[in-house]
Amino acid sequence: MVSASRGIYKQVAPPHHSTLFRKNYTFLGVVFAGAFAFEMGFDNGMDKIWDSLNKGRQWKDIRAKYVQAADDDDE
Repeated sequence: MVSASRGIYKQVAPPHHSTLFRKNYTFLGVVFAGAFAFEMGFDNGMDKIWDSLNKGRQWKDIRAKYVQAADDDDE
């Protein structure tokens, strides 16, 4: 039974499998690089969603109004 499943696995395995996952350090490098890329993409995507949902309520959106008001008070 075990030998039959190994034969099927070798037939189904993609050609890059032997290159990327043959050695443990290569596998770990692929995992860490994939996690880093996913984190960067996820963070950027969530920041864009957050900014679109909170447009006009964040400091970067209303800063000019308060800085201008403070300049007017000084004069």
